[in-house]
Amino acid sequence: MKNFKWIAFAAALVVSSSASAQKREFSFAYDQPRTSAYGYGADFFGKKLQELSKGNFSTNQYPGAQLGSEAQTLQKVQTGDIDFVLVSTANSSTIQPESGVFSLHFIFRGPEHAVKVLTDAKVISAMREMYASKVKGAHMLTLGSQGLRNLYCKKEIKNLAAIKNVKVRVQATVTEDTLFPAYGAQIVHMPFGEVYTSLQTGVVECAENGYTVYLLNKHYEVAPVMSVTEHEANNSVLFVSDKVWASLSAEQKKWLQTAADEMNKVQPAKAFEMERESRAKLEKMGVKIVTGVDKSGFEKVSAPIQDKLAKELGPHAVRILGLVRSIK
Repeated sequence: MKNFKWIAFAAALVVSSSASAQKREFSFAYDQPRTSAYGYGADFFGKKLQELSKGNFSTNQYPGAQLGSEAQTLQKVQTGDIDFVLVSTANSSTIQPESGVFSLHFIFRGPEHAVKVLTDAKVISAMREMYASKVKGAHMLTLGSQGLRNLYCKKEIKNLAAIKNVKVRVQATVTEDTLFPAYGAQIVHMPFGEVYTSLQTGVVECAENGYTVYLLNKHYEVAPVMSVTEHEANNSVLFVSDKVWASLSAEQKKWLQTAADEMNKVQPAKAFEMERESRAKLEKMGVKIVTGVDKSGFEKVSAPIQDKLAKELGPHAVRILGLVRSIK
């Protein structure tokens, strides 16, 4: 009888050990090239997760919008058809409108301030609470960056007057839909993958993004003038599907969160390093980078809209805006 008990106990240990060591490969989607700041974050997260899980967990990346636009992948992560997505906080407003607070213009005072905000524990916690209050099917892990956004067109945008009646492709958020018309621009919504052709054909005259995105997607071929407006931070957020999250043990959840936390410590700063490198490459290629843009007109228009929009978005947005402003 004792032998039988020992055999049963040993068998249970084997089953338990086998279950804990079960290998899993997760899909990880984003809409930029593998060599972008998104790709850097995905690589870092995947390697750290593999290390923490002792090789049992790995990720399979789908860059370049292979699994759909950001709006589409956000839907798919909620339904469990994608395991991880790294998307902009702007496009995340399609599933939680208050996320648009991170798209308010001129609240990020430069690269150093942006990195401080994105790696601040209180900000990350507030953003996580904001998404959890509304989003079903996905769980926020951490924040990231793709630098600051600038306007690029076939002409220079040196001041507020230069953008009047110009057709600008913007992300589909309440924030953009309010601010750009306030500047006098005409806004156009479209998935990122359509921007190149739309600039080429004149459907839009300008778009806005960071140097690395502009470089890697060759938008300089159809919009060869980038005006350094730095009007908005190009923030990103990493989500995991609730389907995956609910299937994990407490220890496994810790692996995911730790990998995400470690990614957050390095990815935003790396994104800005990539931005500097991309700008240098663009200048060597002969792309016109317009510095000395008079931002005062844009700032004067956007300043009173910041608090108004945050209040309209909701209490989480108001709190997050306060946190961003409080970080020096």
